[in-house]
Amino acid sequence: MSANIRDIVVQTLRGEDTTLGAVAGDRAVLLVNVASKCGLTPQYTGLVELQKTYGERGFTVVGVPCNQFMGQEPGSAEEIEEFCSVTYGVDFPLLAKVDVNGEDRHPLYTALVQTPSADGSAGDVQWNFEKFLIGRDGAIAGRFRPTVTPDADEIVRAIEAQL
Repeated sequence: MSANIRDIVVQTLRGEDTTLGAVAGDRAVLLVNVASKCGLTPQYTGLVELQKTYGERGFTVVGVPCNQFMGQEPGSAEEIEEFCSVTYGVDFPLLAKVDVNGEDRHPLYTALVQTPSADGSAGDVQWNFEKFLIGRDGAIAGRFRPTVTPDADEIVRAIEAQL
């Protein structure tokens, strides 16, 4: 994968154009499509813990709200921000809500879904809370399916290898 993934234009949750590189700086990134009304939403707790544990070592989580899976992220940007902050204490960056699959798939996800997961399968994001680890160099260092929790050994090992 080309190192220019950090140069893809994204929008902040507040709707301002930026790039993943500008949002994350030179940090390793765990990019996660998130949703507020999903059975996997409690994974926010683990994502916040990863941010606390590795943030000072050159790592950040970046959340990407998505409403494509059974309408589980219906809120406005303000509602998403409030929910994440009040309910889970999210202090990592959140981007604007995007499509991760289909003909309106965001260009960032067009690049990401080419990466296979541990089972060797690439393609569409399966559900909310699918995770992509992006190294400081912009290379995609791992893909973790939604049921792989943020504290799973394979995610922790992959993050530590990037630091």
